[in-house]
Amino acid sequence: MTSLADLSLLRLTRPLTPSLGNPSAKMAFRRQLKLRCSIMEESTTISPSKLGDEAQSNRGHFATADCVVVGGGISGLCIAQALATKHRDVAPNVIVTEARDRVGGNITTVERDGYLWEEGPNSFQPSDPILNMVVDSGLKDDLVLGDPNAPRFVLWNGKLRPVPSKPTDLPFFDLMSIGGKLRAGFGALGLRPPPPGHEESVEEFVRRNLGDEVFERLIEPFCSGVYAGDPSKLSMKAAFGKVWKLEQNGGSIIGGSIKAIQERNKTPKAPRDPSLTKPKGQTVGSFRKGLTMLPEAIATRLGSNVKLCWKLSCINKLDNGRYSLMYETPDGLVSLQARCVVLTIPSYIASKLLHPLSAAAADALLKFYYPPVAAVSISYTKEAIQTECLIDGELKGFGQLHPRSQGVETLGTIYSSALFPNRAPDGRILLLNYIGGATNHGILSKTEGELVEAVDRDLRKMLIKPSAKEPLVLGVRVWPQAIPQFLVGHLDILDAAKAAITNADLQGLFLAGNYVSGVALGRCVEGAYEVASEVNNFLSQYAYK
Repeated sequence: MTSLADLSLLRLTRPLTPSLGNPSAKMAFRRQLKLRCSIMEESTTISPSKLGDEAQSNRGHFATADCVVVGGGISGLCIAQALATKHRDVAPNVIVTEARDRVGGNITTVERDGYLWEEGPNSFQPSDPILNMVVDSGLKDDLVLGDPNAPRFVLWNGKLRPVPSKPTDLPFFDLMSIGGKLRAGFGALGLRPPPPGHEESVEEFVRRNLGDEVFERLIEPFCSGVYAGDPSKLSMKAAFGKVWKLEQNGGSIIGGSIKAIQERNKTPKAPRDPSLTKPKGQTVGSFRKGLTMLPEAIATRLGSNVKLCWKLSCINKLDNGRYSLMYETPDGLVSLQARCVVLTIPSYIASKLLHPLSAAAADALLKFYYPPVAAVSISYTKEAIQTECLIDGELKGFGQLHPRSQGVETLGTIYSSALFPNRAPDGRILLLNYIGGATNHGILSKTEGELVEAVDRDLRKMLIKPSAKEPLVLGVRVWPQAIPQFLVGHLDILDAAKAAITNADLQGLFLAGNYVSGVALGRCVEGAYEVASEVNNFLSQYAYK
């Protein structure tokens, strides 16, 4: 089957021109676009194999694809890659469209003056699904893994205290009192109040099962660092479903863990792909030139099937069961027809596109909340680090988290130059700091200078010497709508959106992305394989014979 990527797509109108800067011209263009969207169902369809130069001169025809993935972030690219590598027999022709001029979504790696830093996600857990994606993308030799023994710290009572990395650390770490440790141990065994009759927040679940100290000194800062969220509103079931299921399945966290191990031992373990890297211990991963290498490598492999600067204007469901998608592109209006569509864009953008098809689905998707977060990358000299924070004369570790109760505004700090190689010049320390989140919308009213000032002020309280010189500012990136919050009711809302899509007879339209799969980069990749399997099942069932 001829790939749509090897064909020149049909232009439905003259190219966009600078005259659209004129308000009246822009209004006329929008009216034309709206009209085009309303009459798409009346147009003729031709297959890519028959779409030649002569066809391009005739308006009203559409190029076709098996699947169109809307959004060129990590979720969309990985779905397309999974379809190409695992399900090519039923989906040989997959197109990825991205409104921006680059792929990767929030993954933003910058390299300058001997520094390499991230302004979005910083790393990933090297699970087998993401390692599979790494191998399929040709990046196995570019993979870098952090030291599994690198300590993580939490700020408590003015001091950075190490977090236990293994069970044998539990009796000795000073982040919790003896009473707090005993309370956590007995609670994990099941000596705690029973579950309530409602969906619990993260705070409710942890305080009930493990006690106040575990929540205030471990889980609350972890929620701030991972979700930039408020644990009193985050859903335990949605945000930390694996832990939530332990109590559900085993009567307690320990009971559930034992039961899960027994179940795994009953099921023969499939042999692990020998081509996958085997991480040592609990660690995190990135790439030699930063996270951006992954989306760029996938896009390179997909080739011209990835369309940049394509802004989706509307989606229609046709009588033949296909979907029509109208795009604004640098070459004018372009239309695609596809047997299925996967929306990996943020829920609030998907809502606008789905409203004409299903108001109920659109309304549900609008309920998800994305708070603002700023990524502040700064550098100090090695001599600027407080002596008590050094290990063998060096800054070592993954980074540090800051509970909201400790009087600092910064959510957490990642020791980028200690975590991965070649992130900063010799003699310099590179720190990536996150500030903002669900409990601090005030960052949106601050200048970049004020954000740097706030971060620097916080760091001098526990990590940087008060007398140290001002930091070198590398980058400040403010994400006004950063991370979807898996609040209490999140899964019900998502189910309602999916049910509304089904009720509107929109089979073949799939929701995906971090608000569906989970916010961690690894979960986005795992979710991509899951969605690709769903697309495969759909196309296998409804493929034209």
